[in-house]
Amino acid sequence: MEARRISTWKSSYLVTDRGREVATWDSKVWKGGGEFVMDGRRFRVKSNGWGTKYSMVDDAGTVVASADRVGRKRWTVSAAGQTYHFRSKFWSGEEELVLGETRVGAVRKASFWGSTVDVELPGLPPAVQLFVLGVVISKWNAESSAAAGASSSGGS
Repeated sequence: MEARRISTWKSSYLVTDRGREVATWDSKVWKGGGEFVMDGRRFRVKSNGWGTKYSMVDDAGTVVASADRVGRKRWTVSAAGQTYHFRSKFWSGEEELVLGETRVGAVRKASFWGSTVDVELPGLPPAVQLFVLGVVISKWNAESSAAAGASSSGGS
């Protein structure tokens, strides 16, 4: 999958799989999370106040997936009785899907300055892949906001 930022001014991404549009990830402004529609089903992603835990619910309010310890070196996603393990590569901004210590997939920016995100998460259902994408984008947005806030208050 590939996610391409729709606008410079909005944190929305058009998600495609092999050139076919599958969803639009729409981030919430000023809080972690967002929503997307896939195969006619709407999913909402919400985070706790610290951005360390996320949950994805469907229209009925049923929790479909959850993420824990986001922002740490190692974090997890649970969905449909499965637990997926991720490892953050802080210097590259890449989030790796790991099996034991072996990298089996990743979510990463296609280029340092670009607005395209590559999503390679084999074995995860498509809606869970979009959940992981949303969590990672929310994490990047929070980090960017924190860095901007730190730099603007640096000399005061």
